[in-house]
Amino acid sequence: MFRNLFFAALVAALCAGLITAALQHFRVTPLILHAETFEGEGGHSHGAGTPAHSHDEAIVPTEEAEEWVPQDGFERTAYTTLATVLAAAGFALIIGAVSMFAGIPITFANGLLWGFAGFVTFSLAPAYGLAPELPGMPAADLGARQVWWAGTVLATGAACLVLAKTRTAWAIALAVALVAAPHIIGAPAAPDEPSAVPAHLATEFAAVTLGTSMVFWLLLGMVFGKLNDWLTMSETTAAKGATA
Repeated sequence: MFRNLFFAALVAALCAGLITAALQHFRVTPLILHAETFEGEGGHSHGAGTPAHSHDEAIVPTEEAEEWVPQDGFERTAYTTLATVLAAAGFALIIGAVSMFAGIPITFANGLLWGFAGFVTFSLAPAYGLAPELPGMPAADLGARQVWWAGTVLATGAACLVLAKTRTAWAIALAVALVAAPHIIGAPAAPDEPSAVPAHLATEFAAVTLGTSMVFWLLLGMVFGKLNDWLTMSETTAAKGATA
């Protein structure tokens, strides 16, 4: 059972990851590249007559100070595709583990529900407090954002699991409380700094990113479920043949 689940997770991740990477290449990446042209146009003001760098600061060569980034074009696309497929494999293994823990098999019949639950848990709920951000946009402290994101994912995932197991009044109330708790606490606020990124570009990026994420999760759930059904049927047929 574990072997079949692992195989189904990896194949589903490959399918969903490659299709999502294609969507990102044509819809998400162009927005990121566009936003990068605005970097450096906003940010902190040093004040009148104040130089950007103190003469007491050590001067580091640009080549050493800059972090390595893949070149635009094939290299950037290849690394993005690889990262997307690896992330898909991680997410597929997570929902596979949750499926085994909860005793709720992932099938083609409920694959869309698994995918939608994954989208709500990992994308929609966190985005309600921390919208997808483009380069050059002001953002809160990374550590604080990661802690809030992880807490939101755990709370929302727990709510989905509670509703999947039972839909009694207490379960619904608990699920609502779990979903609402991170947002009542509030996500870390971005600093009140000017941003050169146009508002319409940031809005489009958030919408496209969430749309791409929804496609990814629905594909992952459906392909995962279809493969699980096929593997289960193949094992059943083989077992019947062996006992005949």
